[in-house]
Amino acid sequence: MIAYLDTHTVMRLAHGRPRIGRDAAQLIQRAELLITPMVLVELEYLYEIGRLTLPAKDVLRKLEHELGLGLCDLPLADVARAALDEKWTRDAFDRFIVAQARLSGLAPLISSDEEIAKHYPRTVW
Repeated sequence: MIAYLDTHTVMRLAHGRPRIGRDAAQLIQRAELLITPMVLVELEYLYEIGRLTLPAKDVLRKLEHELGLGLCDLPLADVARAALDEKWTRDAFDRFIVAQARLSGLAPLISSDEEIAKHYPRTVW
C-alpha cells in the first residue's frame, strides 16, 4: 500500500519533531511513502523564506534514507488536470498534494491539515 505525505508532515519528520498522530505513525511504519513533486517545490520555497533549515534536496535525501520516502512519478500533466477539480482551496500546493493522492486510487494522505481532511476522505492523522 502507498501513502502520501503532505509538506508539513515531511517538515516534522525531517526536523525530528514528529508529534504525529497514532494512526499516521502506524501508517508510516507499514506503507510505501511517497510525496508529490509539488511537496519538494514547497519545501524549497519554505527553505528560501527561512522557515526550513535544510534545502528540499537534503530533506528528500534524509527521508529517503530514514524512511524509504520516494518521489511519485505520476505524469505532472495528469496531476495538474486532476488539481483543477480541487476548487476548495486557492493553495496550489494543497491542490496538487490532494490531486496526486486521488489519482493514485484514493491513496491515504498523511496530514494534520484540517482543511485537507474536510475535503479528502482518506486523510490520516
